[in-house]
Amino acid sequence: MSHRLYPLKKQRLQRSELAVPASNPTMIDKAAEGAADYVFLDLEDAVAPPEKEQARKNAIQALNDIDWAGKGKTVSVRINGLDTHYMYRDVVDVMEQAGDRVHTLLVPKVGETGDLYMVEAMVNQIEMAKGFKTRVGLEALIETALGMANVEDIARFGGRLEAMHFGVADFAASMRARTVNIGGLNPVYPGDQWHAAIARMVTACRAFGLRAIDGPFGDFSDPEGYKAGARRAAALGCEGKWAIHPSQVALANEVFSPTEAEVTKARRIIEELRAAEAKGKGAASLDGKMIDAASERMAANVLVVADAIAGR
Repeated sequence: MSHRLYPLKKQRLQRSELAVPASNPTMIDKAAEGAADYVFLDLEDAVAPPEKEQARKNAIQALNDIDWAGKGKTVSVRINGLDTHYMYRDVVDVMEQAGDRVHTLLVPKVGETGDLYMVEAMVNQIEMAKGFKTRVGLEALIETALGMANVEDIARFGGRLEAMHFGVADFAASMRARTVNIGGLNPVYPGDQWHAAIARMVTACRAFGLRAIDGPFGDFSDPEGYKAGARRAAALGCEGKWAIHPSQVALANEVFSPTEAEVTKARRIIEELRAAEAKGKGAASLDGKMIDAASERMAANVLVVADAIAGR
């Protein structure tokens, strides 16, 4: 183990992340009462340019009027990209008017660390000016070739950065990939077209103490396809996935929640290792298989999620 370690920056339950266009107050209200762990109020792609200003006002009102934390949810706002003239006003208005109510800002199309530096500098100044005692986190959407090329540097940024998300649709467009699907398998590709990209992002996240979240699956009429994609992401180390439709929330919660059998086994692993440790042994046997310190670390990952779900 390296002497330099990067512990997890911030533990948040993020199995399901429901995307809600802030231009639709009715959908915001429904999201607040739903089962998603995380809700992000979208000011970017889901909002047409003529609706941007009103959507921003709707998001601010929802942040102030709804007790998101009391409902067991983390609430985020996806601001517009740094290449637009909407972004600065998104940050200024949301932070000045609801900076003590929003938990994170989701920054789209992050291409290099300077993108995060700009947002962080603005957030720092507004929090100081307003005297807010809370600390808003940042999350980065990796959805361009430039962002993936710089993903390790972005993960190393530090500061307020807590998580990275894989934005498959814009990434496909940026890569000029031969597909028009949002997530899912490509029938002409032998395997998972996005395996390498997700694995690279997850590795960067885990190296530098960030949460790793998989992005959208566009066909909300295909629950089995959604769950298959979620399972692949989970196998690579993602701890949650977006839901672009309320029907996908339960699917994400199911896939990214450890089963009762997994939790029981995790507890047994730790119990057996403690018993072995008391006898001066560094390894033990459970159900005919060797377990050791690495087994304990894997078991601990399961229990962290299980305890977070229980405490929600």
